[in-house]
Amino acid sequence: MENAKNELELIKKYQAKGYSHNFRVVDNTLIDNSTKKEFKAEDIYIVAEHRFEGMSNPSDMSILYVLDMEDTKGTFLASYGSAADTEVAEFFNTVPKENLTNDENILM
Repeated sequence: MENAKNELELIKKYQAKGYSHNFRVVDNTLIDNSTKKEFKAEDIYIVAEHRFEGMSNPSDMSILYVLDMEDTKGTFLASYGSAADTEVAEFFNTVPKENLTNDENILM
């Protein structure tokens, strides 16, 4: 599969594979934006992640998490580095290590 040039292109490829939900982090909880279903860190499986650097500014960094939780699949795009939202970074750092794989990485 050809490499994605940016985050949006990669998100669209994952959406075509069923990873269609979007989320936000509030009070150490991942919330599905459409269903309002809530997930704790231990409920989340990160099945792929991709890091991006800004084309014009390498300090514009983001990470795309591809998530699978029981009956919900989706993506979460987060800033990292100096522009990171600390609440989001702290939340994803608490996902158990055994819940991290690269099994669904479409670029591998």
